[in-house]
Amino acid sequence: MDNLKADLRRKKQIFAQDGADVSMLRIFMADGTSANVLYRCMRWCANHQLGLLAYFFQWTNKFLNACVIGSGADFAPGFVIMHPMGIVINSKVVGGYNITLESGVVIGDEKGQSPILANNIFVGAGAKIIGGLTVADDVKIGANAVLTKNADKGTTMLGIPAEAYVKKNDGAAS
Repeated sequence: MDNLKADLRRKKQIFAQDGADVSMLRIFMADGTSANVLYRCMRWCANHQLGLLAYFFQWTNKFLNACVIGSGADFAPGFVIMHPMGIVINSKVVGGYNITLESGVVIGDEKGQSPILANNIFVGAGAKIIGGLTVADDVKIGANAVLTKNADKGTTMLGIPAEAYVKKNDGAAS
């Protein structure tokens, strides 16, 4: 329950950063919150050897939110799903604190290896993170980017395949 509370507080912070000072009731009713609640219920059941009940929550999330998160996927507090439609996360994914996902994000396995996400990560709509890679702290992954290699601390990853966004001295991006 503490993880869910931290998730909701983090979502409230995100709304506040965007200029919307909303109540916790509004956060609870926001798009994606039901996916967060069902994920946390599933993880609690999986951690307490209640596999059938965990599967029920996973199945409910799939049909209610079009969001598939494997029961072994483990995210620290501050995990926020902004828009759940099309999110798919492999069971072996491990995520740190304050990870925010937009719609259509896929975090998947390749050849038995799944990504490890550190802390304070934003993943834009439609982005894909595939394979046994590490995403370091404070990384932003742009919409529709396909990340297949490690992302260094503080970078913004864009494109297919995703590369670090580098700002040139003249202000132009490359």
